[in-house]
Amino acid sequence: MTDWTGGLARALPEDAATATLVGRVWDPAVGGPTVVALRGDDLIDVSSSFPTMHALSETAAPARAVAAVSGPVLGRADEIFANTAPDSRDETRPWVLSPIDLHVVKAAGVTFPVSMLERIIEEKARGEADAADGVRAQVLEALGTDISNLTPGSPEAMRLKEVLLREGLWSQYLEVGIGPDAEVFTKAPVMSTVGSAVDVGLRGDSEWNNPEPEVVLVVSSTGTIVGATLGNDVNLRDIEGRSALLLGQAKDNNASASIGPFIRLFDEHFTLDTLRQETVTLTVDGADGFQMSATSPMASISRDPADLVAQTLGAHHQYPDGLVLYLGTMFAPIEDRDEAGRGFTHHIDDVVTIASPHLGALVNRVRRSETVAPWTFGVAALFANLATRNLLGKAS
Repeated sequence: MTDWTGGLARALPEDAATATLVGRVWDPAVGGPTVVALRGDDLIDVSSSFPTMHALSETAAPARAVAAVSGPVLGRADEIFANTAPDSRDETRPWVLSPIDLHVVKAAGVTFPVSMLERIIEEKARGEADAADGVRAQVLEALGTDISNLTPGSPEAMRLKEVLLREGLWSQYLEVGIGPDAEVFTKAPVMSTVGSAVDVGLRGDSEWNNPEPEVVLVVSSTGTIVGATLGNDVNLRDIEGRSALLLGQAKDNNASASIGPFIRLFDEHFTLDTLRQETVTLTVDGADGFQMSATSPMASISRDPADLVAQTLGAHHQYPDGLVLYLGTMFAPIEDRDEAGRGFTHHIDDVVTIASPHLGALVNRVRRSETVAPWTFGVAALFANLATRNLLGKAS
C-alpha cells in the first residue's frame, strides 16, 4: 500500500536538529495518550513530569522545562509515525496523536483579505458554488480598491465601511475583516482534534468545501504564546454560505480539526518573530490525478498574532487550561475542479499536505465525518486513564 503520509522525514521541520518538538502518542501499554519529546531518532516519554500537554504548556519556560527532564524511550520516531495511518496501523504498537489535549480549540476567521472576499462571496451566493463567479466580479467591482494593506479598525477602513453601507454592500464578513473586532470562534471540543497521518472529515451533505491551511498558536492560561504547530480548519463553504448561524455545523464535525504533527516550542531558535515570517504551503493530491498547490505567507495577515490572542483571552474571558488558536488562512480556492464556474471542492481520498519550513508538514486524507473513526476518548477518559497510571496529581 502506498504511504500517502510522506513519512517522518516529511513531517519534520527543515531545522529539526535544533527544534524543540513535543507531541502526544497513543501508548497501548498504558491504554492512553503519552506526552513525548523528540530527541534524535527517538520519542522520549516525558509523562512522569508532564502527564498532559496542558501541564507542559503551563510551565514558565516550556522549552527549557522539557529539555531538563528525562524519560524512557517510547520508540523510534519514524516507526511510531509509520504506524499511525489507520489502514495499516498495528494497534498493539504506539501511534501519533494530535499534540494537544486539554487546550480549548479556538479559531480566528477572516484574517487575510483574500479569504475575507471569499467569505463574502459565499454569503452573497447563498452557498451555491455555481453562483460564485458572478458574485465575485460584483463584489470586486464594488470595493474598487486594493484592501490587502488595509489595517482593520483604521480610519481608512471605517471610511470604506461607510461607502459600502451607502451602496448596500456591507457584509458581516467585512465587519470582522476590516472592523476593529476580530472573529474568534470555538472550532472544536476539547480532546476532539486529530493529528497527522490520519483522516479528516467532511459532512456527507456538503458539496462545496475546502481545506484551510493555518498556523496554530499554543497559548497558556496567562495568555503567553509558548509555541506553534500547523492546522487544517476544514471548511464547508456551502453550509456556512447559507447562513453564518450555521458556522457550528460547517466547522465542528467529526475529524474536522487537524493539528500537528508536533508542537514546536519557542526557544532561542524559534520565536514569535520567526513565525510572523513563516510561509505555509498547501498541496492537494487527488486519487483522480488532480493536483493543486498554494502558499499563504504569514506576513500578509491583517491582524498580528499577538493581537488575536489578546482579543481571545483577557479580562473578558479566561482559559484556565490554555488554548490553541488557528490564525486563519489566505487560501481561497477558486480553481475549477469538476465543472466550469463551480470552483474547487474536495473529493474523497484527497491527500492534503500543509507545510512550512519551521513547523514541518501536517498530512491528512479526506473522508466523510460519518465514516472516519468516531471520537470516543474525551476528558473523562483521559483523567480516568491518568488515575490508573498514578499521574493524576501531576496533570494540572
